[in-house]
Amino acid sequence: MPWTWLALAAIFEIGWAIGLKYTHGLTRIGPTIPTVLAMLASFYFLALAARDLPIGTAYAVWTGAGAVGTAILGIVLFDEPRALARVGSILLIVAGTIGLKLSTR
Repeated sequence: MPWTWLALAAIFEIGWAIGLKYTHGLTRIGPTIPTVLAMLASFYFLALAARDLPIGTAYAVWTGAGAVGTAILGIVLFDEPRALARVGSILLIVAGTIGLKLSTR
């Protein structure tokens, strides 16, 4: 179950990171409320996962998955650069995240 909690934490992390773009610096209340709720949910699920997983693994996977998801959605939603070096770097984060998952019991 801890990996399920961690996956949910990462999904909510991606949600709040993307949500920040829509809040315009937390000045628009409509997008700010769900963004803050997603932050809280993300931390909650990370805390649940960290009860059973090593904190280094849980935190690294959480941030890695969040960074990858946010970068991909930035490309899709905000037309951010699709440079080869950027895509390659995203793939390196994915590889590291998979490595952490495989090396943790």
